[in-house]
Amino acid sequence: MGNNIIAFVRDSLTNMVANLGTSRDKASATFYSMPMLSDEELLNAYRGAWLPRKIVDIPAFDSVRAWRDWQAKKAQIEAIEKEETRLNVKGKILDAKVKARLWGGAAIVIGTGDLELSTSLDVERVGKGGLKYLTVMSKRNLTAGEIERDPASEWYGKPKLYQVSSAGGQQLEIHPSRVVIFNGAAQPDEEFFTTSQGWGDSVLLSVVEAIKQADGTAANIASLVFEAKVNVIRIPDFMQNLGNAEYRAKIMERYTLAATAKGINGDLLLDKEEEFEQKQANFATLPDVLMSFLQIVSGAADIPATRLLGQSPAGMNATGESDLRNYYDRLQAMQSVEMTPAMARLDECIIRSALGSRDPDIYYEWAPLWGMSEKEKADVFKTKADAARQLVGTSPGQEIIPREAVSDALVNVLVEDGSLPGLDSAIDEYGELSEQEPHEAEERAALEAQKLL
Repeated sequence: MGNNIIAFVRDSLTNMVANLGTSRDKASATFYSMPMLSDEELLNAYRGAWLPRKIVDIPAFDSVRAWRDWQAKKAQIEAIEKEETRLNVKGKILDAKVKARLWGGAAIVIGTGDLELSTSLDVERVGKGGLKYLTVMSKRNLTAGEIERDPASEWYGKPKLYQVSSAGGQQLEIHPSRVVIFNGAAQPDEEFFTTSQGWGDSVLLSVVEAIKQADGTAANIASLVFEAKVNVIRIPDFMQNLGNAEYRAKIMERYTLAATAKGINGDLLLDKEEEFEQKQANFATLPDVLMSFLQIVSGAADIPATRLLGQSPAGMNATGESDLRNYYDRLQAMQSVEMTPAMARLDECIIRSALGSRDPDIYYEWAPLWGMSEKEKADVFKTKADAARQLVGTSPGQEIIPREAVSDALVNVLVEDGSLPGLDSAIDEYGELSEQEPHEAEERAALEAQKLL
């Protein structure tokens, strides 16, 4: 028992002189509380201040900016992309992501023409043109119903149904399989937050204090500009005569005249016994102070300062490239971990609505977010071309993969990444290698082999 007490005293730093570890320690009064922001306050912050708006918009926009590359046959890719354009899938996802980040949750209702929306969506029944509409709703319009508590259910921990008020004032129930759900900041345990069951938190909740501090600092610096120069005039017996009303009037008249004269001539007229002094504020360190607060906001929002503030990083040899790469890597992980599962049913409907059936070989990859330079693009193109040559060999009989298969796959890759503008139309005119006559293909292969040698 005695050893335990000694260990406790040794492991808990207490200093009666400095008040450390005692009830008088200032840190003992520090605690965390939940910042409460209503939907109206969140909207005001988004519409009226640039920092909250950028924190909400930037990751949402960047997550869909490059979009995705479908891996399929050329005709299938064209049909799927045409269907995405018809339904404005990219724009609807962006709209839902912005609303989710601002208010904590949003959904896209998948409209297939079914009259009974409270039943599970059967994607196998979606035929060509079967996807009728996509409607974006925020959590303010779509109310989460009772939470599913059956551990064996696919929807465990999620609402069994969602309710939305129809035009006639009736409550319309929608099955969760018919909505694509996006949350803002995920909640670790919904049991603690009964007021927002089924949804997450606004991403602004955890950064609002940092934003206010940065905005307050900027506002005080702006106010200080008006006080950058203060004139100090010392008047003999000023305090002794201040109680005299006639004296006060003469003082005001006298220095109004002095200020007018100074404004006209640039000279200040004073009595010999009066003293004049100018005091100027020092702004030398204020930019660093403000930038420190903005960097805290950048860290809190998990957005690099180069992207959030739109400025080049400071310091020798600093480019900000590593920060941006880490940011884009995190966004790509979010695309894979959050967006792909959330959009899975929608994508199945898009494929079937575009093609009329589901080819199991069709899939997509999220396009890289990091934009390559022209030299990097040329290096990637050369690497792909060299890899294709290695696969087909330099002469007939050395192919690892049939030449026609490599040619068709390479054409798809080059069309998708835009390496050769106009390749699509050229292929339509001359045909793919697999579509050419055997003797034409052999002649072309021989010419390619001669070039390589």
